[in-house]
Amino acid sequence: MAFEFTPDLLTGNATIDSQHRELIAAINKLLDACSKGKGRQTLNSIAKFLYDYTNKHFADEEKLQLASHYPDYVNHKKYHEGFKKVVRDIIKELDKDGPTIVMVGKVNTSIGGWFINHIKKEDVKVAAHIRSTKSQV
Repeated sequence: MAFEFTPDLLTGNATIDSQHRELIAAINKLLDACSKGKGRQTLNSIAKFLYDYTNKHFADEEKLQLASHYPDYVNHKKYHEGFKKVVRDIIKELDKDGPTIVMVGKVNTSIGGWFINHIKKEDVKVAAHIRSTKSQV
């Protein structure tokens, strides 16, 4: 199942929204590669890109949170750290076992599902906070 960047995922921050689009595309690419039984090298390459880009995105997002004094920064950062661990674990599993139906399910739920849910529940709050701090200046 491919994930789609729908209007309810827009945060209103061009940088964050652009990065979210890239991450969803990378998740879809990884899902597609897993479901087609691509080789471990291909899967590892896609998964590594996803991990590296996630790290960049989370760092950018956290800088915005710190600059705007986001009140739930500590918890939001914990969510990010937990997600990075999940992605690292999936990369290790892909390297060890290669593509499997179980792996497609894990990527779908543990990466794709988590990420979409995180945008809808957490990132929209961050974006609203950033907008509110800008309007007070």
